[in-house]
Amino acid sequence: MPKAPSLALDVQLAARRARFPSRAKVRRWARAAMRRPADVTLRVVGEAEGRRLNRVYRGLDRATNVLSFAYGRGRGGVAGDIALCAPVIRREASRQGKRLEAHYAHLVVHGLLHLQGYDHEAPRAARRMEALETQILAKLGYPDPYPG
Repeated sequence: MPKAPSLALDVQLAARRARFPSRAKVRRWARAAMRRPADVTLRVVGEAEGRRLNRVYRGLDRATNVLSFAYGRGRGGVAGDIALCAPVIRREASRQGKRLEAHYAHLVVHGLLHLQGYDHEAPRAARRMEALETQILAKLGYPDPYPG
């Protein structure tokens, strides 16, 4: 059995009342998404910080669920930051009828795939990334985040 890629994961809780899952669960989700070694900081932010990050780095004046910032690749690995906006994620989960934990799992996986070079800009790339997300989440025991 091949050895799992190494993971250095720093989790920062900067949002009040985030109801964020345990660090052990987050580490499990991250490991499931990794295809190569990674050094990642995952920061759970509030609405104001999420909005500021999205405005500064994407030019959109609104908070979004997840942002990924890749800082390079070296020695076969990846390094970067992932920002998860707790209020946006909570609203989305409620509106979409998803368990909050399952939505967080999906967005952690999604963010880590972005750090590894996956994207969803073109239809073919989006189908590839979504299929991989669905496969990873199924192995973790979560439903398809892109039903029907």
